[in-house]
Amino acid sequence: MKVTVFGTGYVGLVQGAVLAEAGHDVLCVDVDEQKVAALKNGVIPIYEPGLENLVKQNHEAGRLDFTVDAGLGVTHGDIQFIAVGTPPDEDGSADLQYVLAVADTIATHMQRHTIVVDKSTVPVGTADKVVAQINQRLGGMGKESLTFDVVSNPEFLKEGSAVADCMRPDRIIIGTDSPHAEEVMRELYAPFNRNHEKIIVMDVRSAELTKYAANCMLATKISFMNEMANLAEQLGADIEMVRQGIGSDPRIGYHFIYPGAGYGGSCFPKDVQALIRTADGIGFDAQVLKAVEARNQQQKTTLFQKVHRHFDGDVAGKTFALWGLAFKPNTDDMREAPSRVLMEALWQAGARVQAFDPEAMEETQRIYGEQTRNGQLILCGTKEATLNQAEALLIVTEWQSFRAPDFDLLRQQLRQPLIFDGRNLFEPARMHKKGFVYHSVGRQTASSQP
Repeated sequence: MKVTVFGTGYVGLVQGAVLAEAGHDVLCVDVDEQKVAALKNGVIPIYEPGLENLVKQNHEAGRLDFTVDAGLGVTHGDIQFIAVGTPPDEDGSADLQYVLAVADTIATHMQRHTIVVDKSTVPVGTADKVVAQINQRLGGMGKESLTFDVVSNPEFLKEGSAVADCMRPDRIIIGTDSPHAEEVMRELYAPFNRNHEKIIVMDVRSAELTKYAANCMLATKISFMNEMANLAEQLGADIEMVRQGIGSDPRIGYHFIYPGAGYGGSCFPKDVQALIRTADGIGFDAQVLKAVEARNQQQKTTLFQKVHRHFDGDVAGKTFALWGLAFKPNTDDMREAPSRVLMEALWQAGARVQAFDPEAMEETQRIYGEQTRNGQLILCGTKEATLNQAEALLIVTEWQSFRAPDFDLLRQQLRQPLIFDGRNLFEPARMHKKGFVYHSVGRQTASSQP
């Protein structure tokens, strides 16, 4: 099938590459000429495991191409995916200007019946706005006789495993009331629906809400567990033991119940805020969602608060080693990352940071170039290099390479054997035996144990 994808970010590029891998003829459209030229040369603008090879192989095979020519894109595809960004507006609601601009572009160049697929994460009611936008443009051009369907087909990709999630989806949500659109979408996704039935067809508004409900449920689990962690510290309990105890219940499970320094990224913070604003817009008080957001904002300050208390507020002039800048492992994405809240608080208090991340160094430089120039932030080539004369080690992202460090080297390089672990990578009793003062989340400080 001939498919066009507008947008080459995490969602659009992954979806396009995976559809091409399945044998479809995919053309990706983007307004950024440099980005398109780079993609044609096999240069991927984001870090996502497996994506680079997938793009290169399918581009070389002629199944995946890139263009800035929107007219060519619309002419190419019988199915037009809208996979552009929906950034938060000033009030936290989703900004639909890019989605509606693509809808307008599709209508401008449309010459035959077309299926328009909302792949971007969009609020309930967006499909109606896309329909209205297309109808308005068609009417203005005297092309009212052209027909189209608008389908909601939300993505459920996790950064760091997006390719695998797209190739082996848990479910494929198709929101439509058009039998023809359903038939075409079933054909499109047939290669991914062979082992067992994964396609769930529903009305458009339910499909739109399903995406937000999924992300908000996962964010709720994280915020709840972080709240339990804070309570465990006050009660003298160990949140990791609690996690194992409740995770063994199949009704709860182990996914998304790891306490830590808060969630970040391009989805959870934005989607929770957007659904709150949607609820506000119809006069509904989304109390649980507001609590989830408030807990996460507070949780992002937890490591700085622990550092501040340990040093009795005197951190000015001190240098801290920081491991982990991306909001999660296996990505270079720093949007809403807890590391940013921590670093900015340390700088505000007069401290300096020596940081390392396996993938997010370039992105950090882009965001914090001024801080690197004035010496507040030093980006180090290895995790070991961050330790030199640092007052303490701060761990924010649970990269696999951080889980088994050379503790002897840590003691030698740090000014004192002091670790603040925002991801609970180590056992407090073990750290106590190794001579460290070890602060983690939801557990007692290691040096206080017998």
